[in-house]
Amino acid sequence: MPEPLSPIEMAKFAAARRALDFVEDGMRVGLGTGSTAAWLVRLLGEAVREEGLRITAVPTSDRTRDLARQVGIPLATLDDLRWLDITIDGADEFDGRLNLIKGGGGALLQEKIVATASDRMVVIADISKRVETLGAFALPVEVVRFGWQTTKDLIEEALVGLDVMGRTAALRLNHDRPFVTDEGHYILDLHLRRIGNARQLSLVLNQVPGVVENGLFIDICDVAVVGHGDGVVEVRDINNGTVVHDRLDVEEQENLFRDIGE
Repeated sequence: MPEPLSPIEMAKFAAARRALDFVEDGMRVGLGTGSTAAWLVRLLGEAVREEGLRITAVPTSDRTRDLARQVGIPLATLDDLRWLDITIDGADEFDGRLNLIKGGGGALLQEKIVATASDRMVVIADISKRVETLGAFALPVEVVRFGWQTTKDLIEEALVGLDVMGRTAALRLNHDRPFVTDEGHYILDLHLRRIGNARQLSLVLNQVPGVVENGLFIDICDVAVVGHGDGVVEVRDINNGTVVHDRLDVEEQENLFRDIGE
């Protein structure tokens, strides 16, 4: 018999399962990247195969594209569809205003493009991702390879005048080589510890030559679906100002999430 999910995986699964309620037949759906988004992709694939759900999806990374194909979700490019009904994605951090840090998986550029080309963005996350103030998680910044060390120096110089507690940038590595994004860029992780003014920081970073995009998602997310290890799910809608709590029926879902997790 498969091992039951750990509390953290149960929280991710619960958030992804609840987020299915936002997907309707005929929708054009942006699919996020990361461990929580992977749960959603598997669940959507099951709904397509077993329940006849008709959707067309745009993946935000090569990894998500490969998984979506594996589970049978029809795919298209953003250029094909031009605009989406909804994007569902994870987050590395989110605050009470649903501002996010994303890019821990290295797909922040495509994630931001897809999210902003959607009528609605829903974030799915476990409760550990909720913070009072952004910045404990290193902020990813995607940069072109040419002159990346100069770009790094310029970023650190720009941080001096901003309301942050740390001002160091580090090149993200994949083993002993630089991590390369799907678009062929590098990522600098900014260790800021606390971000006092996320909007200002985002604007300043994107003015630095060599910066492609940063991992701050400001005024993009509409709903956060937050899972807990006991199956409780909190749905926070920033536009309606509502917070709703549900509970996943763990016994009823037990076989489902074990099968999906394999």
